Amino acid sequence: MSHCRLSLIIPTYNDAFLLEKNIPRLTEFLQSKSITYEIIIVDDGSENSQAVRDFAEQSGCRCYVNEKNQGKGAVVRKGMLEAEGEFCLYTDVDIPFEFEAIELFLRYLDEKEFDMAVGDRTLPESQYFHEISFLRKVGSHFFSFIVGRFVVGGFFDTQCGLKGFRAAVARDLFSNATINSFAFDVELLYIALKRNYDIKRLPVRLRSNET
Repeated sequence: MSHCRLSLIIPTYNDAFLLEKNIPRLTEFLQSKSITYEIIIVDDGSENSQAVRDFAEQSGCRCYVNEKNQGKGAVVRKGMLEAEGEFCLYTDVDIPFEFEAIELFLRYLDEKEFDMAVGDRTLPESQYFHEISFLRKVGSHFFSFIVGRFVVGGFFDTQCGLKGFRAAVARDLFSNATINSFAFDVELLYIALKRNYDIKRLPVRLRSNET
């Protein structure tokens, strides 16, 4: 098993151009902070999955490709169960957060010994710059309220695309997770709470994607 500190899982689907845009910036940041890492790209049956394979090989990333589209939950689970780092994080292919969040998450997972850390855009310290439609905003808030109130009490931003785990916790949660759709985040939190894992909500600063 590798002795890297961080495994970073990136799910992708028809987004090879975003990998090419964002992964070099991410690796430059990690190297500047002397964080030993591996990046695991999991492709969910893209039309041109060979482009993803080629990019991963050229950039030194590990890569797994689903022959058929299975859903974000399935590809994140695959990456997490293949991870070899002490701490495991996943985020979206557009890397929507400021990279400094990685250091913050590692600090709470390592030095403060939390089992799981989740980004929470509802915290006062968070900054969220994305513009979304009114209807999408209402739908998102309604979903978050129902889930936060009745399923995973107290967690009102289950869908934030940045979550981290201690390695043993990641293996436990993802080995027992079954949901392949976008709602897999809710299942992870539900299982973690049932197991009494110590979970830390952390602020995130999301940025608009640059062209």
